[in-house]
Amino acid sequence: MKIILFLTITLISQGYSARVSDAEIKSLSETLYKLDHNRATASELVIDPQTLISSSETGSEDDQSSRPLFKQVSSTLLSKPTYQALLNLLDNYRRVSGEAEDVTSQEEQEQDTFLQEAMNTDVGRELYNFLHSKGIYSSQSEFIQDLKMMWFGLYSRSKGKKLDSSGFEHTFAGEIKKGKVSGFHNWLQFYLNEKEGLLNYYSHSFNGPWTTYPDVLGMQFEWDGYFKEVGSAFIGSSPEFDLAIYSLCYITRPGKKCYVSLGGNTLGIQTYTWENSSYGDGKKYIASAYPASP
Repeated sequence: MKIILFLTITLISQGYSARVSDAEIKSLSETLYKLDHNRATASELVIDPQTLISSSETGSEDDQSSRPLFKQVSSTLLSKPTYQALLNLLDNYRRVSGEAEDVTSQEEQEQDTFLQEAMNTDVGRELYNFLHSKGIYSSQSEFIQDLKMMWFGLYSRSKGKKLDSSGFEHTFAGEIKKGKVSGFHNWLQFYLNEKEGLLNYYSHSFNGPWTTYPDVLGMQFEWDGYFKEVGSAFIGSSPEFDLAIYSLCYITRPGKKCYVSLGGNTLGIQTYTWENSSYGDGKKYIASAYPASP
């Protein structure tokens, strides 16, 4: 029975990949990019990247930037529904690996609100309509429930002892594991922690070719005493855009590098599956997702 179930799951996963071509992923990602009406404008977000270092220097733990990365973030931008919904989620987590997460009813409601607000946008609707057209989801409610499980479902990064992590916590909020920053691929979380004096921006080793938002940076920083050698993230993207691009790549190219096209520029999105536990009929949780920087 276990062998049959495994083969069935494998065929379903391979079927999703087979149903969506590389060209379709690039075409859809361009559409999502154009539909990201909630992205930051140059007047809403001003950054100061400062020192660009080589890839050979990323582990030096050398603070080469005297000023914060974020110079200005508009309160109008942060007050948009999907931004507010994401901000409400970011303080729900115990960042140290091995500390069990306790999800309250209010926190679960915040998860539902975030996903529903994302689906209320043109970006969210376009992603669902595409996946629905491919027969991957039969209804929007089914899609939202699967997003909730793959992103917010809890699993253990501490050898199965405690449910201490999720794809959302790792990717959007960040974690501390073995004395280092793990995950942490969201610009809003970066901004909030920098503003509170908990994060010290050191440098960047990658700056994408985009001249408007969203851009991509590969950053070096210290988060409350813990170092991140390369933390890549979209900068100035809306929360729904991050969720949509990562979900598209995870659903269609799970555990692989997925190539999207944004404003005519190709970008690799790396996702990882969590292999040690599953949900539903053997579906895999998200372990991580981020823009791949050289």
